[in-house]
Amino acid sequence: MRAILQPLQILVLLLVWSTAWAGNQALPQSVQAALRQANIPVSHVGIVVWEVGKHAPLLQHDDTLSFNPASTMKLVTSYAALELLGPAYTWKTEIYTDGSLVDGVLTGNLYIKGNGDPQLTLERFWLLLRELRSRGVREIRGDLVLDQSYFSLPGADPARFDGEPGRAYNAIPAALMVNFNSTMLRLTPTADSVVAYADPLPPGMRLVNKLQLDNAPCGEWRDRIDIQWLPDNGNSRLVLNGNYALACGEKSTAFNLGDASVAVADAFRMLWQELGGRFTGNWRVGQVPANAQQLMVFDSTPLAEVVRSLNKFSNNVMARSLFLSLGAVTGGAPGNPQKSADAVRSWLAGKGLDFPELVLENGSGLSRIERISPHSMARLLLAAYDSPVFAELESALPIAAVDGTMKSRCKDTPLAGHAHIKTGTLEGVKTIAGYVFDKTGKRFVVVFDINDPNAAAGGAAQDALLEWVYGGR
Repeated sequence: MRAILQPLQILVLLLVWSTAWAGNQALPQSVQAALRQANIPVSHVGIVVWEVGKHAPLLQHDDTLSFNPASTMKLVTSYAALELLGPAYTWKTEIYTDGSLVDGVLTGNLYIKGNGDPQLTLERFWLLLRELRSRGVREIRGDLVLDQSYFSLPGADPARFDGEPGRAYNAIPAALMVNFNSTMLRLTPTADSVVAYADPLPPGMRLVNKLQLDNAPCGEWRDRIDIQWLPDNGNSRLVLNGNYALACGEKSTAFNLGDASVAVADAFRMLWQELGGRFTGNWRVGQVPANAQQLMVFDSTPLAEVVRSLNKFSNNVMARSLFLSLGAVTGGAPGNPQKSADAVRSWLAGKGLDFPELVLENGSGLSRIERISPHSMARLLLAAYDSPVFAELESALPIAAVDGTMKSRCKDTPLAGHAHIKTGTLEGVKTIAGYVFDKTGKRFVVVFDINDPNAAAGGAAQDALLEWVYGGR
């Protein structure tokens, strides 16, 4: 005999049911459908949609839970840096000597002291050395000494995050670092082989190309290639093994060169020779002595430009360098992650922003322990809107269907060009955070975090939310 439910029991069950599904039903149907298609439970996502100027969110779902934000954590670092250092802040790379310069010959050691420039590219390092040549230095009769003392990262390991030390995103930041400590590999298929070249290719390094051409779909082409750097006392080899698909056409990928000081020394030798300079000495890591005289100072690009490059293409080593700079500037050199985390927390407290769940490791989001809630991220972005540096921060974010990491998303939709969105991706993590204009011109802060084994398939749900916000709900 079936049990007959009393009216009170029915009411209780309805309340329980509605409570359990309230968050789910509050989400737009298009978002729910995309999450179901990706097999991502709504309990594994956190969402905030908040119109600028309003006292409460338009939409929120599990927004106070702590999520791994992946690269959207760069927004915290970037905004803090813009306010604490200022958009016009520059890093100084200093050149010293303990010898004398006579008729173009420097008798003594040449010291290069790094102060954390995150964007000392190969081109800018060439400009630095060209300026040194223009100041009359032609020959160096001494050693090259690299001063890395501005940062302190004891025990840093490029393999720690995912066991892939050769991946460019795993490069360890250094006070003096050239070209993000990486080289660019370019691969071009021909009728029966794969042509490969690397730039820069440090002196004494050979590129050994053992790639096999095949007719497989292109797909995740980078995962099919094994890149190994085998150092060998001036006879190093960069060895390429694996397969490359004809369907891929020309592709490029960056490779982490390992020790930043070795890479700087190699770049110095290569460029100094190209500039007509002469150097036959050795190199080492050391500090500038008190009696050394300064030959020149080379300024970086302004922070506003650094933040733009950092966020448009989600450059992890740049973000980590910027994070360390916050600690070094506010807490004194050497900069370290703890000083930087303290600086960010103090800055947040001064703005009345209390994020008790916030966990900072390196400020880039390339971390398994960094945490922030969608609600806190939304409040951060709302505070940024009222900041004098808002224009610099928003312009640094990728634009939907236009550039950066959002270039291929939301194409051929009305949203294209109407959203500045920072993206984040790790294994099991997919996030977005930024600003969206709806079709009436209202501006919204949008945060959508996914922490789930199937997170990689969650892009459609995030795009659906952005389009829902643009369309006026």
